[in-house]
Amino acid sequence: MCPVQLFDVVSVSYTATLPSGEVIDASPEGKPLTLAIGSGRILRAVEASLLGMEPGQTKTVHIQPEDAFGPYHQGLVQEVPRKVFADRIDPKPGMVLSLNLEKEGASHQVPATVLAAGKESVTIDYNHPLAGRVVTYTVTLHAIGN
Repeated sequence: MCPVQLFDVVSVSYTATLPSGEVIDASPEGKPLTLAIGSGRILRAVEASLLGMEPGQTKTVHIQPEDAFGPYHQGLVQEVPRKVFADRIDPKPGMVLSLNLEKEGASHQVPATVLAAGKESVTIDYNHPLAGRVVTYTVTLHAIGN
């Protein structure tokens, strides 16, 4: 059988971990993920790592922040007045909220993490929770084709 090529449909299982060893994502046990290489369904760097693999092979790849969830931008940490939340929510550090963000004239809902909550203001981080982190994927190719 030929190794994986662009546009092949493959069946894979994977585990994604942080440098600490914490598992942040994994395919369900015994239920490999089926996807077309090049579809963008998973991180492009992980897709690229599958090229050339043959069924039964396992590979570990370290995905740098710029190819995973992006670099961490300090400018995306903002302090907002507590009154923005009115009586709808009592923000506490560690909470992940869905907030509206205006960008280029359009409103977008984005996740944001509460870093600190004082009496007058709340510090919010709009970075992806995994921004700036290296993510290690261990992928096993089970099959090529439908």
